[in-house]
Amino acid sequence: MTVLLGKISKQAWMVAPETHKVMESLMRNGGDARFVGGCVRDALVNRKVIDIDIATPLKPEEVIARLQTDKIAVVPTGLKHGTVTAVCDGRPFEITTLRRDAATYGRHADVIFTDDWRVDAARRDFTFNALYATLDGDVHDFFGGIEDLRIGRVAFIGDAEERIREDVLRILRFFRFYAHLGRGDADAAALAACEKLSDLIPRLSAERIRTEVLKLMESPRAADVWQLMMEHRIVTRFLPEATNTQRLSRLIALEEKYQSHGFIMRRLAAVLDVTVQGIIDISDDLRLSREQTQQLLALFEPSFEVTLRMDEKATRHAVYKLGNDVVRSLLLLRAAESGAEENLREIYGWATAFRVPRFPLVGNDVLAMGIAPGPEVGRVLADVEDWWAAQDFAPGRTKCLERLKALCLRKV
Repeated sequence: MTVLLGKISKQAWMVAPETHKVMESLMRNGGDARFVGGCVRDALVNRKVIDIDIATPLKPEEVIARLQTDKIAVVPTGLKHGTVTAVCDGRPFEITTLRRDAATYGRHADVIFTDDWRVDAARRDFTFNALYATLDGDVHDFFGGIEDLRIGRVAFIGDAEERIREDVLRILRFFRFYAHLGRGDADAAALAACEKLSDLIPRLSAERIRTEVLKLMESPRAADVWQLMMEHRIVTRFLPEATNTQRLSRLIALEEKYQSHGFIMRRLAAVLDVTVQGIIDISDDLRLSREQTQQLLALFEPSFEVTLRMDEKATRHAVYKLGNDVVRSLLLLRAAESGAEENLREIYGWATAFRVPRFPLVGNDVLAMGIAPGPEVGRVLADVEDWWAAQDFAPGRTKCLERLKALCLRKV
């Protein structure tokens, strides 16, 4: 029996013209469609909704036909599993036909389409991910997901071990949702199942592990939940080097104190106890992007020493070499490592306030001094810039040109 509990207050994404256009296309002439999963869950707890998923009893072919009739772009992203993506005014909507999973293979399954909303709900992982909302905001809840959201309980639908064996990624999803939505003690049966089946985690792709880890690290409770994962032998299955939860906990507290956003690579750097080579290995193991790898390396082996003993001039030079964000991150990491905040507020203020002035010379200035085009132009310009920085960025264009002229006279 369907349990109807409350309403979602009108959300901007629900009343947007593109949303109405897609939903009305699916509901015309006796059709039915409801929002499902994360968008409903997040709306109920006032979190920002990013992805809009829709469920419908309509078969994929009919979904496509309706959308095409209404001139809505459609991409057959997963026809075998009943999923298409509608793109309306640039916004994507993932639309999936109600189904039950006949057999599961990790994130994939052999499916049988159905028109039974409860059957569709029963295949989902957690109770609060099996919530359906109409365009008017009425929420259909089959497994107590609204109550679990209210009290901060992350609960599997059905037997936890069975659901994990269907898809091992649910172990990491459990802890990620607990970090963001949980309160109080974690569900004991779910924890026991996660620990018992943790040896299956290495079967997951690096990309899926990375996604869950980085999403978990966004949470203010990341350190506490990571510690819980360590205690239940989860972390050791995929990232055994990530054990410094004390440093991570202190870092998160400092981020809140200094109103610094929770930069994920900084948090990952805090929890890792590795060498620079270890960072490279972990980046490979997690398939981190080139940018993410560079961010981690900049925090582990910066090209300019950053300490909590720097004076204002040294802080300016650190910002010149590394940038404001990296210097602030390094300062927070140094304080998190030592557990001491002496001088941090003052140095952090300097690192925040200083903006490196624009170097007043360009390559044409070097050419005008008689240096032939080529690599030497860059080297001469860099020499003058280093001198300018050593003078604490004070010399203006005239002084820099004088320095350039003297340097060029020695070279030509």
